[in-house]
Amino acid sequence: MPQSPIWNALLAHVDAHKGITMGDLFAADSGRFSRFSIPLPGMLLDYSKNKITEQTMGLLFELAHDRQIEAKRDAMFRGDPINSTENRAALHVALRGASETDFFVDGTNVSEDISAQLNRLQIFTEAIHSGTRTGVTGKKFTDVVAIGIGGSHLGPELAVQALRNPLTDPTRVHFISNVDGHDILQNLMELNAENTLVVIASKTFTTKETMTNAATAKAWICHVMGDDAVAKHFVALSANAEAVEEFGISTDHMFPMWDWVGGRYSLWSSIGLPIALAVGWDKFNQLLAGAQKMDEHFKSAPISDNMPIMMALIGVWNINFLGSDCLVILPYDQRLKRLPAFLQQLDMESNGKGVLHSGDVPEFATGPIVFGEAGTNGQHAFYQLLHQGSHTIPADFIAIATPGHGLRDHHDQVLANAIAQSQALMLGQTLEQSDGNSHRACPGNTPSNTLILEQLNAFNLGQLIALYEHKVFVQGAIWGINSFDQWGVELGKEIAGGLLGSIQNSAYPEQADSSTQGLLQTLYEWRKN
Repeated sequence: MPQSPIWNALLAHVDAHKGITMGDLFAADSGRFSRFSIPLPGMLLDYSKNKITEQTMGLLFELAHDRQIEAKRDAMFRGDPINSTENRAALHVALRGASETDFFVDGTNVSEDISAQLNRLQIFTEAIHSGTRTGVTGKKFTDVVAIGIGGSHLGPELAVQALRNPLTDPTRVHFISNVDGHDILQNLMELNAENTLVVIASKTFTTKETMTNAATAKAWICHVMGDDAVAKHFVALSANAEAVEEFGISTDHMFPMWDWVGGRYSLWSSIGLPIALAVGWDKFNQLLAGAQKMDEHFKSAPISDNMPIMMALIGVWNINFLGSDCLVILPYDQRLKRLPAFLQQLDMESNGKGVLHSGDVPEFATGPIVFGEAGTNGQHAFYQLLHQGSHTIPADFIAIATPGHGLRDHHDQVLANAIAQSQALMLGQTLEQSDGNSHRACPGNTPSNTLILEQLNAFNLGQLIALYEHKVFVQGAIWGINSFDQWGVELGKEIAGGLLGSIQNSAYPEQADSSTQGLLQTLYEWRKN
């Protein structure tokens, strides 16, 4: 791909425009914002604060056509096995559109099955909220412990923190993901077992971290109420019915998953049960509807007005042609504080690949290093590096026009900071403006996008998450990598499995390197006492 004519044309374009700053571009064009922004109902993308011109965008549109983005997008929606290393479809879009469209996997219409499972989830959710399904002692469930890791955890936790109103949504959800015992103990110590429902999310029902936490939760429930309580106090989100039943969970409390849905794309499925339990079925349904609306936009809008494609192209421009290999996510709303972590997994697990579909090693950078923090907290942490550091780090600012509270002064300050920071990154501050003090000067010219939502409701959150899902897919398609596998995750797990016995039995593994031997010896000595 780097040798393609359009790729080389973009490289030449970079060289021809090296001396131009974004400040120059804004000064020369009063209509820049309207030209480089995309409005949708309830959402606006401003990408004008990037080092782009109309010529840049024309070349990037050519790149999208050259990489057949629209055809690859259609293949995904069609249910083709675009997950090439596992020979599977990547059809998470079906989870939020099956009621209106037929989706096929291997020639089978899966829409009816999706609708049936969503109906089961709705019935279960409403039974928990109404109190018709109770714990073994007859008490209504007030708390849910959601046990999972990775995609089974980050998406639901993001949605619950973003959407739950503690004044109107009485069911509390506590997320446990870390196998570190402090995580589960700190959560369980605050709960009453009689009022607690435990939801275990694991496609295989063998994930080591998840099942270790599940066993501890089971021991807690059984200690308080006896072994018979497991059938009523546990729910499984899994594809392994045999393992679920062996654990003691009733099949009425098992909701299946499909192998054509990756974990980081699964919050729209049964994995989203904790969301529905926390905020109610109506909000969960609105979350699906918002994602479906973004799906429709992604499928139908031309490239020049297509928000996911535009964000993807800007990202490729920054990474591959301007040499900026990081992306910072800056949501200026406390309810979205888990968005950076969610997008970190979505992007880095999807596109953190050093191999193409063909098996060849790419000669160019792929996925960015993603990090972030909620504003304004991040301003007092790492923004110093953004403004004056030696790295140019593009940013995505996300702001909400109308807050979910009545504290107007608080929100006005949040919005002022969000817009000011994007402006400061773009313009900087010259030595002259800094009164000749080089320590105060900021170079500026740092790219950023700004996304504004009219309000943070379930529908708009669904749109926002689906926007980033599709952006990541488009970038993977441009680079020619498989965004839907994660083989790199497995190596560390395999090694840990081999070392676990050594740690438990104070035995050295054969042929271990000197570092591993030395670390294990230190652990053995310190654990003797």
